[in-house]
Amino acid sequence: MVETGLPAGWEVRHSNSKNLPYYFNPMTKESRWEPPADTDTDMLKVYMANYHSGPTSRADGAGQGEGKIRCSHLLVKHRESRRPSSWREADITRSKEEAIEILRGHEARIQSGEVSLGDLAMSESDCSSARKRGDLGFFGRGEMQKEFEDAAFALQPGQVSGIVDTASGVHLIERIQ
Repeated sequence: MVETGLPAGWEVRHSNSKNLPYYFNPMTKESRWEPPADTDTDMLKVYMANYHSGPTSRADGAGQGEGKIRCSHLLVKHRESRRPSSWREADITRSKEEAIEILRGHEARIQSGEVSLGDLAMSESDCSSARKRGDLGFFGRGEMQKEFEDAAFALQPGQVSGIVDTASGVHLIERIQ
């Protein structure tokens, strides 16, 4: 049996609608996007890297609908985020101001060309899309939180946003297509 790092009774499943892994407990029927409390996050990172990463879209662009764009993002959550936990940290206690400062540091490294948003997202993003270099795939209007959507649709392909504040936390967004 492969060790996932999840507490007893929990397993990793894949959401076909969101094309993302999620966590499910068949005994309690509970499902969640973030790992449950008491997860060994280091072990989970290794498991996810080995079994739940890889190409997220087809090279021929299939899946792109009319009026849809494709973005990656780097999310830093804080204690006021709607779900203050992530695959990186079970209980996020930093303030919003601290999250913004962390993101400013990431933004400076991206702008200097030291690192790409995708590379940084893999280790630093609090979103489960981190294992896909922050890639959220294609989405249209009405599919994301308004602040995120407005910022994403204002970008040209290749552009990275400034800091965007949503109920999920603070983001940097890169438009891919």
